Amino acid sequence: MNKNIQHLYTIAQKEERLIIGLMSGTSLDGLDVVLCSFSGAGRETRIKVLNFETVPYSIDFKEEILTVFSKQQVDLAKLCLLNGWIGEQHGQMINECLQKWGIDKEDIDLIASHGQTIYHAPKRLHQLEKFGNGTLQIGDGDHLAVTTGIITLSDFRQKHIAIGGEGAPLAVYGDYLLFSNPTENRVLLNIGGIANFTYLPADGSLNKIICTDIGAGNTMMDAYVRTHFTNQFYDKDAFIARKGNKNNALLNELKVHDFFAQSFPKTTGPELFNLAFLDKALQVAEVGFISHEDLLATLNKFTADMIIDALQRTINAKENVVIYASGGGIHNPLLMEHLQASLPNVEFRDFNRLGINPDAKEAVLFAVLANEAIAGNASKENNLQGMSQVSMGKISFPD
Repeated sequence: MNKNIQHLYTIAQKEERLIIGLMSGTSLDGLDVVLCSFSGAGRETRIKVLNFETVPYSIDFKEEILTVFSKQQVDLAKLCLLNGWIGEQHGQMINECLQKWGIDKEDIDLIASHGQTIYHAPKRLHQLEKFGNGTLQIGDGDHLAVTTGIITLSDFRQKHIAIGGEGAPLAVYGDYLLFSNPTENRVLLNIGGIANFTYLPADGSLNKIICTDIGAGNTMMDAYVRTHFTNQFYDKDAFIARKGNKNNALLNELKVHDFFAQSFPKTTGPELFNLAFLDKALQVAEVGFISHEDLLATLNKFTADMIIDALQRTINAKENVVIYASGGGIHNPLLMEHLQASLPNVEFRDFNRLGINPDAKEAVLFAVLANEAIAGNASKENNLQGMSQVSMGKISFPD
């Protein structure tokens, strides 16, 4: 038997597995690196977060990604080069984290790498009849495995598409396994570049679980700041937006797109919610001159309003609903104020009460998928949103 296959078999049989989860989202803040201890799988999964760090991306790293990020036309040579380069860079970041934490790489069983999303193309967006859903994440798993010396699982989203999904959001699997609770209806709201949520009913009914993208999270605000403010990548603490006032004509036009009327579940990305989307809304609304402050105040309210609308459609008239929020958007105080003011009868609780740092949550969820792929026992009878729990992720060996 190949020694790597034997090693995987041994890992699957262990009582405790140490898995590093990686997440790099559309906000391009940095690489979330989380080290988790796992025992069991499926509904018997038990997890402890041992270490977590967000390794910030340098300006050069961000600018390299932005040369191909969410663009219909790119330099294919550059895309090929970035695929391996990002894998190596992420591997070096892991090595630095392990050194900082005082942990030997030999003690780590697996790496679960989301990769860097470059383009997300569900059929509802591209509308090309002969093609299905598509998505592309780069940061090659083989380069990552070789750089770290650790078995790596990557490219998780392709399996979801292959069996009929849109490749996102994948949070439903980990959310269900880790955070279901028989005493409260939970909404796990993630505000990253794109906002999404998982609704977990207290009665545990799988057919009532909803996991869906909502629309723009931070992506349009971040893109606007990158374009108009030198060496700034986001509106820190809503400093700019707080100086402005929302423009109602623009706000109303931003909300017109038919994506918002489509049923759940659905996915989207910065391929739709971008500065071209904003420019079109500005033209149709005939806004004329608008200050940076007023525009960011409007985008902030737009993000909040569409989250509120999606949540109200889901939790209206339901009792005992608690929202646990995560993602970069929770650090935008103006955005969170909008949400809480418009949902006064819903309790917002600190995600840390669930035992996981909210900034680490997405990286944790990919570690869960890796644990399921190696040690789980996917059941065709255990369906989430019509999708069986299946093994996701391609395996890369370090040698």
